[in-house]
Amino acid sequence: MIPGKFIAFEGGEGCGKSTQARLLVDALAGRGIDAVLTREPGGTPGAEAIRRLLLDPPGEGWGAEAEALLFAAARADHVARLIRPEIAKGRWVISDRYVDSSRAYQGGAGGVGDEAVQALHAIGSGGLRPDLTILLTVDPETAVARTRARDGDAADAIGGRDAGYHRTVGETFARLAASEDERIAVIDGGAAPEVVHEAVWGAVSPITGIGT
Repeated sequence: MIPGKFIAFEGGEGCGKSTQARLLVDALAGRGIDAVLTREPGGTPGAEAIRRLLLDPPGEGWGAEAEALLFAAARADHVARLIRPEIAKGRWVISDRYVDSSRAYQGGAGGVGDEAVQALHAIGSGGLRPDLTILLTVDPETAVARTRARDGDAADAIGGRDAGYHRTVGETFARLAASEDERIAVIDGGAAPEVVHEAVWGAVSPITGIGT
């Protein structure tokens, strides 16, 4: 059996990852490609339990190092119990966030450092990388408007952090994309969803072997 592919969507708050991940799964299905939609943190029962701890933390919340460890633990379970098995079955896995989010949020904005995040990923998930990463970018005004429309006053513990934190997240994503441009496709996420989807499909179609 030919192994499936693994594609991750990345970006800051309000960039449209979840919408575009769903649209891609639908587009693949319409072309006869069986795909699984998943998310991080989450995707498996164990990882979803850790998600709740991360986004609605007990007490005073987590320090940056503890947060990085929790994300790595959730990802290890996700990779072992969902991503690798589904790829081995020949299915495609489309994930709303993956390790580049940890590199940008905990590694960059949280100050843990990229080397430490990548070491945790090597230990927990065998260093598994996507076949393709789609990095969606939006201007700060669009991001704020979208997150307010989505969350109102109920932002989670990470999404609700200050503008400086999220600016560093965006800057870190940009550096990762510049240094790993063969794997990471940068797409403007500020347009209408169907327009963004066309650009996403343009990046994905070469690895499907079926064109547009």
